[in-house]
Amino acid sequence: MIGIFGGTFDPVHFGHIKPVLNVKQALNLSQVRFIPNSVPPHREEPWLSAEQRLSLLQSALEEYDDMVVDTRELDRGGPSYMIDTLRSLKSDYQDESICLVIGMDAFFGIAQWRQWKQLFELCHLVVTTRPGFDPALILEQVGAENYPFLAEKLTQDIETLKQGNAGNILLLSVPLLDISSTEIRNRLLKGEDVSQLMPDEAHQKLRGFIDDNR
Repeated sequence: MIGIFGGTFDPVHFGHIKPVLNVKQALNLSQVRFIPNSVPPHREEPWLSAEQRLSLLQSALEEYDDMVVDTRELDRGGPSYMIDTLRSLKSDYQDESICLVIGMDAFFGIAQWRQWKQLFELCHLVVTTRPGFDPALILEQVGAENYPFLAEKLTQDIETLKQGNAGNILLLSVPLLDISSTEIRNRLLKGEDVSQLMPDEAHQKLRGFIDDNR
């Protein structure tokens, strides 16, 4: 099984990396592919350029084995829809099960994703959750009309993912870090230190980008 984790990474930080590393270890994934968006369809334009976001992500992942940057959304250009990305990945990894890793907030909005029900024909969904979550409440957040469709796919058993190539939703409790890209941007604009929130190589490169724009 391989994992994929998409995002704007504006900028990348440990709140992106550490939970995904825990998922990789828990599921014994052969690799995790981090996929930076080109144009995120459901949020504002990124703060950093696509080239800067990519460069920071590449620096941040250098020290992690089998966690790699996948540029297919940047190469494709235009709005980045996960359904298109999964179809491309499935073409490249026909014999692999693909696990799409997302957080709870992203899962709550999944019914707004393009052709979202077709995602389950292409991958398993791994939703990182906080300790003490209620699975029923998580599903209800997506909308009562979608509850039956989602409930039949729900599991908390990792072994279930190995029984098919796609179609399950695994709720996986992992340590989550209270860090956001928005927080980092705000702190940087105030001249505050963010060196503990992201890998050192990426932090040094980000400081360089900011200095160049002054």
